[in-house]
Amino acid sequence: MGGKLKEIIKKRKWRVKVKTWMLILIVILLLPIDATLLRLDHIRMTELRGKVLSVDASISENESDEDMEATDAELRQALVDLKEFVFSNIVINVVEENGVSKVTFGTGPFYLEHQYLRAATKALAEAEKIVADDTNPNGNVYGLAGEVCRARAIQNGWSWSSPEFINCMLDEIAKYPAADELTDKIIAVLPSTELYRKNYASPVWAPSLTGFMILITLILIVVIFIRFLIWAILRLSLLFV
Repeated sequence: MGGKLKEIIKKRKWRVKVKTWMLILIVILLLPIDATLLRLDHIRMTELRGKVLSVDASISENESDEDMEATDAELRQALVDLKEFVFSNIVINVVEENGVSKVTFGTGPFYLEHQYLRAATKALAEAEKIVADDTNPNGNVYGLAGEVCRARAIQNGWSWSSPEFINCMLDEIAKYPAADELTDKIIAVLPSTELYRKNYASPVWAPSLTGFMILITLILIVVIFIRFLIWAILRLSLLFV
């Protein structure tokens, strides 16, 4: 019985020929799957980035030192989670620069606005100490600007850490003669906004489920192209036979 089975196996042609139309059908089925996986990666990145911005928005100028440390730790962890995900997945995103939308790989630029404002407020407080004994002929320019801006802040509902208040202070100080040196002192202690600008780029291809599905799709497309190319060459060669 075993011998007959071996003879049958030897006589049969167990060659499976995958036709081109089958490959095309597989690619058609894979394309929406690839698009769905890319969409899921984008959604996950958006969720992680949203968590970062949410933690940043929870920062308050009235936080105690312990609460401030806890918030900073939570923000750092949220940034790590976002960065690790983006670096290990294919994240396609549409960002707008100067009114023009473009496709990019990664998060696109985003800002930790509240963390910057807290740092800027602290820096302004330090600047106030620096210029408290300022010898400007107009008197304590910082104090004069503070009086104007605090009144505007109360009128408009600004907080002392709002960008409106900070810009008001700089604008008012700049109005006084011989205030250039004082303005330079204040600007020197203000943190750079670039320190709070984040933009994590993702790889064009990553060894993830999405990456391998896209790789399989691309390989099949190349195989189909090569088959069509060979078919076209053979057809042309028959014309000259």
